[in-house]
Amino acid sequence: MKTSLHEEPNGKTITLMIDGLPVLANKGDTIASALMATGRRAWRLTRKGGQRGLFCGIGQCFDCLVMVDGVPGTRACMTLVIAGMVVDTRSNPEVAS
Repeated sequence: MKTSLHEEPNGKTITLMIDGLPVLANKGDTIASALMATGRRAWRLTRKGGQRGLFCGIGQCFDCLVMVDGVPGTRACMTLVIAGMVVDTRSNPEVAS
């Protein structure tokens, strides 16, 4: 049984950076689940300004794209978290300025 949303009792948590802030996640979580655990439901905007986040959850729709360690267009629903990973939802080339 988990002791919190971010912590397993056996201590299998890691820290990654999301938009410049440290976030705890369980090993084996996806970036999308780490974002959802922080309360974020949308983390990308379409060129027309529509909010996007997790939609299909299986890597087919491209709604969950984020920048990971400087690589744009990474599917948050398919990418497992790694300790020290840097995720940026603000620098995604798909985000309207």
